[in-house]
Amino acid sequence: MKATVRLTFMALLVAIGTIGSSFLWFPAGVAKAYPIQHAVNVIAGVLLGPGAAVFIAFTIGVIRNILGIGTLLAFPGGMIGAFLAGYLYKKIRKTWGAGIGEIVGTGLIGSFVSIPIATLLMGKSVGAFAFVPPFLISSVSGVLIACLLLPLLKKTPLGDYYK
Repeated sequence: MKATVRLTFMALLVAIGTIGSSFLWFPAGVAKAYPIQHAVNVIAGVLLGPGAAVFIAFTIGVIRNILGIGTLLAFPGGMIGAFLAGYLYKKIRKTWGAGIGEIVGTGLIGSFVSIPIATLLMGKSVGAFAFVPPFLISSVSGVLIACLLLPLLKKTPLGDYYK
C-alpha cells in the first residue's frame, strides 16, 4: 500500500472510530460498549496489519479521552484487541482469525488488564470478572460489524490491499 493511501486510510479509521464511538454506544454492565472501536480494530488489523491497528486504537483512545467521550479503559482493550486482530489475521489469513483476535484480546485479556487500571488510576474497585461481560459484548458486536463491512471493502480500491 502506498504511504499516502495508507496514512489517509489510517486517518479515516481514526475519524470513524472517534466519531462513531460518540454516536453508537450502549451500556453493558459496569462499562459502556463501543462496537465501532472494535470494528475499526478488525478492519485495521486485516487491511493494515497489527502495528498500524495498535497505533489507530491508541490514537482513538487519546482523542476520545481528550474530548471526554472515553475512559482510560479504552487503551488496554482497544490496543490489545487491535494487535491480536492484526497478528492472527497475518498468521491465518482469514477474517474470522482477526475477529477471534479482537474478541480474545479485548474481551478476555483487555478486560483483565483493565482491573488494575480501574483500581489504581480511576479509583474504582471491581471484581476479577467485572469487565469480561461488557468487553465481550462490545468486541463481539464490533466484530460482527467488521465482518459485514470487510467484504464490501473488497469491492473498493482498498480491496487491492485485502490479502
